[in-house]
Amino acid sequence: MTTLVPMPAEDFASFESESTSGYAQDNLRSGRWPASTCVERARAEFHRLLPEGLATPGHFIYNIHDEAQHENVGFIWLAETDNDGVRTGHVYNIVIRPDRRGRGHATAALRLIEAQGLARGLSAISLHVFSHNAGAQALYRSIGYGITGFNMIKPLQREGA
Repeated sequence: MTTLVPMPAEDFASFESESTSGYAQDNLRSGRWPASTCVERARAEFHRLLPEGLATPGHFIYNIHDEAQHENVGFIWLAETDNDGVRTGHVYNIVIRPDRRGRGHATAALRLIEAQGLARGLSAISLHVFSHNAGAQALYRSIGYGITGFNMIKPLQREGA
């Protein structure tokens, strides 16, 4: 069985490192950020969103725990917002260790987050997925997430360059 355990302080540094590294690489791969600044930008965005770390109000960071194996298999980060009385959540990051993927942990973690959201009065949960992450897109579609828009980019090149 998959459960969510509030992330202890001693796990935060590795969560931060993995989150910023992954986000930097995703933005680089997508063409949004250049290699020269992607890590710095990812770190800045992380600190903007979590200025008080685990104590940042409205943010909930959990280890995803496999009870049967007695081990953490990943993490999930949810933030809640209130826009004119409409309370929603946003999953900023969900990661399952590569050697533990394909066992239903991500689906279970998202279902647990949805249940928590309902209990706290949220009306919806959103997330962002990069276009190159077909596996995540398929997972999210399979449990009811729908596309709300697309960001597109066209790199420009000078003739003769």
